[in-house]
Amino acid sequence: MKLWAGSIWAARLGHAAQRIASAVPARNVALAGAALLAAGCQVIPKTDVATTAPPAPAPEPSATALPTDTGRHRIALLVPMSGDTGPVGQAIANATTMALLDTGADNLRITTYDTSAGIGGAAQKAIADGNKLILGPMTSDAVPAVQMAARPAGVPVIAFANDASVASADVFVIGHLPEQSIRRTVQYARGKGAGRFAVLAPEGDYGTRAVSVLENALRDFGGALVRRESYARGNTSIVSAAARLRAAGGYDTVLIADSARLGVDAAGELNKSSRNRTRILGTELWSGDAALTRAASLEGALFAAVSDQRYARFADSYAARFGGQPYRVATLGYDAVLLTLRVARDWKVGTPFPKNELYDKGGFLGVDGAFRFGRGGVIERALEVREVRGGEVVPVDPAPTGFGK
Repeated sequence: MKLWAGSIWAARLGHAAQRIASAVPARNVALAGAALLAAGCQVIPKTDVATTAPPAPAPEPSATALPTDTGRHRIALLVPMSGDTGPVGQAIANATTMALLDTGADNLRITTYDTSAGIGGAAQKAIADGNKLILGPMTSDAVPAVQMAARPAGVPVIAFANDASVASADVFVIGHLPEQSIRRTVQYARGKGAGRFAVLAPEGDYGTRAVSVLENALRDFGGALVRRESYARGNTSIVSAAARLRAAGGYDTVLIADSARLGVDAAGELNKSSRNRTRILGTELWSGDAALTRAASLEGALFAAVSDQRYARFADSYAARFGGQPYRVATLGYDAVLLTLRVARDWKVGTPFPKNELYDKGGFLGVDGAFRFGRGGVIERALEVREVRGGEVVPVDPAPTGFGK
């Protein structure tokens, strides 16, 4: 599993488990679920809205276990329902159901396929059942197996992964991409006087990508990368790397390309002295982590993430329906359904999913704000910049509300 969408992403899910208990064109505001949440409307679930359980294993194609349905589009949701990541998969599945209920949609049948026993088999069942669109999988390393089953059938995939490298003409990556967070933060920091940058990045693919994104951002926005230090994840070596960086000096800003917990450890070393404090930059992995507010060494730290403006209402609605707080990534399932509903307005039941409708330059609106897809299938999100200030994390540069043409 690639670190970019594997262990780093899994680390974020681990932190989430500890916490558990945009101007968009008017035609796209028809994504009513997010609008309902924003308006605080109460929606009475329709009794004819349902998601189906995974088909029982059988020697014949599992389509025989599903009733004929000529009035609804068949959509497959591929997530784990057991194992370590089972609770996350269940939260995403719950969120897709919630999106159907909130919007009163009666033209989609979403069937959940458990990937715990094997992603390839789940994908093959989904195709055999006649699904015309796949939502999932959760991680980038599972995308090839899904694509192998879906591509011959002409079925596109909207993957919850956060690795842009798996995107293609038939795989749309809807996850939160660290690359975009780093770029947005660097642009803002440059506007605030940051000029000489250093980076602390983990060994492996994630670290290599983070450094590359930083270099590209500095090439576009100005500034210089004067030093980099790498470390092995999972131990205290980030503190040693930070000590080496502090001893070398010559920078005014440091990007810590890792989780909030490790960010706190590294910042404590970098800002041991109250004099000549270093400006710290993080990534979207820091979003929602309360540890940031308890670390004096992170005062003034900046990072970019999707806006939480609509998330609180989403979380409250989720808790009312399912009895607990959702994982933060559950919004991906909700927004994927809103996106599908937007496209389904002109989609005839039984025909291929019109994936070209996903390339709307004006973008779409979801719980996580405005987003759109580039031709390569990579999502572009409107991100806000946040600052750690006085024991709080406050937005200092709002997310754009939409995209230009």
